[in-house]
Amino acid sequence: MERPSTTTVPRAGAARGATAATIEEVAARAGVSRSTVSRVLGGGDRVSPAALESVRRAIDELAYVPNRAARSLASRQTLAIALVVPEDTKRFFGDPFFAAIVGGINGRLASTEYLLNLFIASGDPGDKTSNYLVGGNVDGALIVSHHASNTFLERIHRAVPVVFGGRPVAADGSGYYFVDVDNVEGGRIATRYLVERGHRRIATITGPLDMAVGSDRLQGYREVLAEAGLPAGPAENGDFTVEGGAAAMARILAAGDPPDALFVASDLMARGALGVLQAHGLRVPGDIPIVGFDDSPVATEIAPRLTTVRQPSREQGEAMTDVLLARLAGEEPPRATLLQAELVIRETA
Repeated sequence: MERPSTTTVPRAGAARGATAATIEEVAARAGVSRSTVSRVLGGGDRVSPAALESVRRAIDELAYVPNRAARSLASRQTLAIALVVPEDTKRFFGDPFFAAIVGGINGRLASTEYLLNLFIASGDPGDKTSNYLVGGNVDGALIVSHHASNTFLERIHRAVPVVFGGRPVAADGSGYYFVDVDNVEGGRIATRYLVERGHRRIATITGPLDMAVGSDRLQGYREVLAEAGLPAGPAENGDFTVEGGAAAMARILAAGDPPDALFVASDLMARGALGVLQAHGLRVPGDIPIVGFDDSPVATEIAPRLTTVRQPSREQGEAMTDVLLARLAGEEPPRATLLQAELVIRETA
């Protein structure tokens, strides 16, 4: 007997071992065209509420799973986005900044088909990370916490659409897309607050100066002191870590003539500096007030609670993702997006 030439639609609740449903079967079950199902799978744009509900119900009944591999081949897309962090794992998992950034990125991608792939690539030994990313395995990349020495990032930048979190150190204003916090103004805000309270010997603990974030916060500190007619105080690199902040504070105290106030360019470093000051019998804020930077959870975990400059890290992750998604959609977003910092006054200053 000859088989009928109609599409067979499996019954709802088919056994797990049955042949997977196709997009044509979903369309037949929903009573719509194949293109309507495709639009629903792509996000539901330009589909009536009734058709949207019918397609979603058919997908559930047929246990339909989109064939991502086939769709990717057809569109030449991987539907993967890389987050590249040129730091070691201790730094990545120990700094709340990264958790906030990832939270913002993941929140934005949740409503898309893109998957986030994380690459912790300190130095990229053997070009393992860059070889993978330039080999057509991702559609684009987000890069945060980059240093001037991370030359492998330029190879990724030439191969796929990239958005940097923070201004690239070597950026000349052309060819780069980035989302940054106004770190120069953040350094100014912190230092101005201390100057306005009568402090005249203000030291600073900086982040790495081969990163724009480190040099920009130092620049803001120096600008305010110069405008106030005050000399720049001691400046020591704390490497954005608790241990580095403690070591930098110890060096400042060992040099003699301790400062009467301190601007620390991250909350983690401020935590380390606070411990050293307390160990030396110095009161905070009584003897040396401190202003940090980040407004991370660390700021409220220490005692006294840290006065700090808030940087909108989660919002930065969201904005980076928006810019990259716009680029992947063929749009032309702004190359530079600058977010504002603000002072959060607590107990250390």
